[in-house]
Amino acid sequence: MRDDALEAIVGKHFDLLVVGGGIVGCAVAWLGARAGLRVALVERGDLAGATSSASSKLIHGGLRYLQMGDIGLVREAHAERHALARVVAPHLVRPRAFLVPVYRGGPVRATTLRAGLVLYGGLGRFQDGGGSLLRPRAARSLVPPLRTAGLRSAGRYVDHETNDARLTIAVARAAALAGAQLATRVEVRSLRLLGGRVAGADCVDVLGGAELSVEATCVVNATGPWVDELRRMADPAAPRSLRFAKGAHLVVRLDEPWDAALTTPLEGGRVQFANPWEGALLVGTTDEPYAGDPRALEVTDADVEQIVRESRASIEPGVVERDRILSSFAGVRVLPQGEGETPSARRETVFERGGDGMLSIAGGKFTTFRRIALDALERLRGDLDLRALERAPVPLPGVADPQAVVERLLRDHPSLAPASARHLARFHGSDALELLAPASADLELLEPLAPGAPEVAAQVRWAREREWALTADDVLARRTTLASLGRGEAARARVEELLR
Repeated sequence: MRDDALEAIVGKHFDLLVVGGGIVGCAVAWLGARAGLRVALVERGDLAGATSSASSKLIHGGLRYLQMGDIGLVREAHAERHALARVVAPHLVRPRAFLVPVYRGGPVRATTLRAGLVLYGGLGRFQDGGGSLLRPRAARSLVPPLRTAGLRSAGRYVDHETNDARLTIAVARAAALAGAQLATRVEVRSLRLLGGRVAGADCVDVLGGAELSVEATCVVNATGPWVDELRRMADPAAPRSLRFAKGAHLVVRLDEPWDAALTTPLEGGRVQFANPWEGALLVGTTDEPYAGDPRALEVTDADVEQIVRESRASIEPGVVERDRILSSFAGVRVLPQGEGETPSARRETVFERGGDGMLSIAGGKFTTFRRIALDALERLRGDLDLRALERAPVPLPGVADPQAVVERLLRDHPSLAPASARHLARFHGSDALELLAPASADLELLEPLAPGAPEVAAQVRWAREREWALTADDVLARRTTLASLGRGEAARARVEELLR
């Protein structure tokens, strides 16, 4: 798959070259290809290898952004949330009830929360209801370990959750099916200039060492934390345009089911999410300024201590503890340069196009990736002679009723575990039928990759052949939940064998 893409881009001229294989870069490639453009995308690592696999796994309007006055952002995020959940990727974007606990002496009052929930629901056209206030006993029935000491009430509202890496991979697949050429492990070493305008890039194959060049009418810089690094390849004097905030998360064991997630207000305007995700509990996030190399980002002991300590605001002790951690991860949020603390920085998208013509995209919310991509293409409309830009949401590959897919999988593969069938339907939709087709002749492909895991061997073959996976970490961390749920090392040897 990768070799074919390399051959297809070397020495060719494209309408659009996208640098960066995160959610925004993949979305620009997808929607650009759908608009009839000849598109190439290069990524020096793996797809979704940085920020796009290190989010809070939420597709949400952003309740706390109301407090920051970002009414337009919340309205736009609501619209995109519903588009993703109903049209674009309903198998990957699922509704989740959230509770906002209100404690005596806490940072949020019930009257303020009630008004906020009404406004939040209204901005979403009340498609998920208008929110409500629950008494402590009702709230505890939804979240059994909810701390009740001092609990006055809890606001209930609905947002959505996802698997961010898998959603990014699905968008990448849609781009490829629309005709875009995607090449991973290809690093841009310099930008090609023609008459003072960026007209492509000189790259190197990170794996094979071969040099290659790509010519393009327009170049989109969607490299996330490395936006300024690429900008300076065109203009060494380009000023710094970004600042970073580090967000760390923990994934901990969950011993009893929760029927809602928690959004706990903290002092200073921050919140902590605790979301029952993939059978575990995802807790975070921190929000601290980060000035280091994004490649060196890691979860520190101080991050763990902070998340555990802050969980005590709404969760009884014994749930979020160090000895219950299955995994941890951290990502950087890209924020515009400005004054003030990072929690209060606006989550706006910044588009910058200098005299060299390259369009750089930074910041924004994961939820609004489709809108960001459309806005980027709109800015290039004249250069690319774009006559028709499709703004209505369209389905990603695999969109189907998950229950119908489960029934078909179990009928076609009687030895498949029901948990694996449900997992495949939720992660791959109708593509799961093609993914498991080779298992009709090789039952070993139905075997779990680790004890107790729903992932099966056939997923590794599919990841290698259809999803640009090259290494065990690509599969364990971004194509499956094995690393997140603490099963990565148990599955590593089998995954490496299947990738050969």
